[in-house]
Amino acid sequence: MLTYLLVAAVVFGINLLPVLGPPTWTVLVLFRLHEHLSAPLLIVIGALAAGGGRFCLAVGTRHLRRWLPARRIASLRAAGAYLTGHRGRAAVGLGLFALSPLPSAQLFEAAGVMDVPLLPITGAFFGGRLVSYSLYIGAAGVADASLGGQLRKSITSWPSITLQAVMLVGVVLLARVDWAKRLTARSAKKATSAPATPSGPQEP
Repeated sequence: MLTYLLVAAVVFGINLLPVLGPPTWTVLVLFRLHEHLSAPLLIVIGALAAGGGRFCLAVGTRHLRRWLPARRIASLRAAGAYLTGHRGRAAVGLGLFALSPLPSAQLFEAAGVMDVPLLPITGAFFGGRLVSYSLYIGAAGVADASLGGQLRKSITSWPSITLQAVMLVGVVLLARVDWAKRLTARSAKKATSAPATPSGPQEP
């Protein structure tokens, strides 16, 4: 039981990191190979701890908005309302958190900044991680020989570092865009370009 608690603590801590955290699956596979833990229990604990860590990261990022001007906060809320206010856009967003290959830390930071509901995206993230961790842990025997190299590569490789840096810059730029103004202008443009509908019968 203590080992499972250690797994939960390590995975939770990794997923609190805003950048440069190692992939959670590598940590789970290491525990699976060296501690001979139950695979189903390890998968569930890993997914729960990862989801909890990312949720807390998003909440922490949300609290940082207090340093932003009120106009910026209103703008970010407008962007969040736009993304979640349509069923299709909301479904795409949930799929992004469940299946996206992009670094999930920056996705949760963006969600925190935009003040979108965190429980649905955390649930999607949890479901996606159940699937991906099952695949990785199921292939743990094959991964054993190269796992150490994979772990070092995930932390030190320039493509990985560059991608995470670019996404962090993207989160910063997201907060600088006046989304309220842009979305209002977009709505006005669509209303202007929509064909007029006759309000009643036409006179001959």
